[in-house]
Amino acid sequence: MTNTRTPNATVAVRTQQQGPDQQHDQQAPSKLRAAARQFGVVWSNTKARVGICILAFFVLVAIAAPLLAPHGASQNGFARNADATWAHWMGTTAAGEDVLSQLIYGARVSVLVGAVAGFLSTLVAVAIGLSWGYIRGWVAEVIGFIVNLFLVIPGLPLMIVIAAYLQNGGIAVIIAVIVVTGWAWGARVLRSQTQSLRSRDFVTAAQFSGDGATRIVFREILPNMTSLIVGSFFGAATSAILAEAGLEFLGLGDSSIVSWGTILYWAQNSNALLTGQWVLLFAPGLCIALLAMSLTLINFGVDAVSNPRLREGARRKKEAAA
Repeated sequence: MTNTRTPNATVAVRTQQQGPDQQHDQQAPSKLRAAARQFGVVWSNTKARVGICILAFFVLVAIAAPLLAPHGASQNGFARNADATWAHWMGTTAAGEDVLSQLIYGARVSVLVGAVAGFLSTLVAVAIGLSWGYIRGWVAEVIGFIVNLFLVIPGLPLMIVIAAYLQNGGIAVIIAVIVVTGWAWGARVLRSQTQSLRSRDFVTAAQFSGDGATRIVFREILPNMTSLIVGSFFGAATSAILAEAGLEFLGLGDSSIVSWGTILYWAQNSNALLTGQWVLLFAPGLCIALLAMSLTLINFGVDAVSNPRLREGARRKKEAAA
């Protein structure tokens, strides 16, 4: 008797005979290909490509700061308020510290604060936004009241008040202040998207199959919001970098650490403009602006991942230019 089993049936039988480990090994390459495809979409955007290059430069500088800096960050045995020379390319501060070395070491704080505070703010926004968008009843009203309260209160004054009471607590306090004041807007955006996805057919099918609310939110809805969450992270990281520099400049952070904000703080205290040390204000300000701009530029590419119309528009422009 000849075997009349179809190829599709054979593949289905083989798939059923495979164990969980083999199926996981097959799913891993597909996830990597999907991630590579999404990165290719981001990289195809010119603005995002520039932003990625700028961000990679600052990350490399932060990692290799001990190798790149000609002197220690707090080494102060040099002449004070010296102009730029071959030994000190950007001069020295009023305390006799090398400006270039401080600028290189200062990248560590900004990159660290942007990454950690942005991640924690996004984590809180995802947990609250998805729960707020899916749950109904008085619990959703309570969550909405709390979110709206944080949105109504001005962020900068609240940040200044909290940082003033927790002064000289180090980078951990700065990150905590930024997270407390920076999650509400992302939660509201994610809540709107969750409400839109809650009425889709795949969510209804999961509900009829008996899945709990936690599994539906984090296994069905969350994967469809990846690009929106990534965009929320870059926005939160940008706000965190600017907030950290602002708090340090106002003297509400730890003035003993070396960061771009503390460089501006000590330059202002030593009247750097009056003594002709304009580089003490210009160089860290430019670095802060470039780092924040890089994250904003990357967001343009992330928007193209979540909005196919942007990709189609970019493709048409390239075809028209060609």
